[in-house]
Amino acid sequence: QVQLVESGGGLVQPGGSLRLSCAASGFTFSNYAMRWYRQAPGKERELIAYISSVSSGGGSTYYADSVKGRCTISRDNAKNTVDLLMNSLKLEDTAIYYCKAGGGPSPYWGQGIQVTVSS
Repeated sequence: QVQLVESGGGLVQPGGSLRLSCAASGFTFSNYAMRWYRQAPGKERELIAYISSVSSGGGSTYYADSVKGRCTISRDNAKNTVDLLMNSLKLEDTAIYYCKAGGGPSPYWGQGIQVTVSS
């Protein structure tokens, strides 16, 4: 049974930091590129970070302009986890954050976790 479980969300003040983690099970994690998305109220879900699979080199990353320079995505293939470290958080970072494994017609999604940036 495939599972992606996000953790680490919550309430943080502007300028603060959070580390989101996504624990994967039920598939060969190292074979899958991993992505973090977010969806703010009233907005479409957007891709914010990507890290390639081990078979594709494992070190390629991508960041959306909205988070570039403030976020770092990393993966631990021994623990089957992918993390998203977010610094200098802004009010507009408030959203539900999702991790996703793979692409194409049948990716795997986590259930999402709330991040609220508020003073």
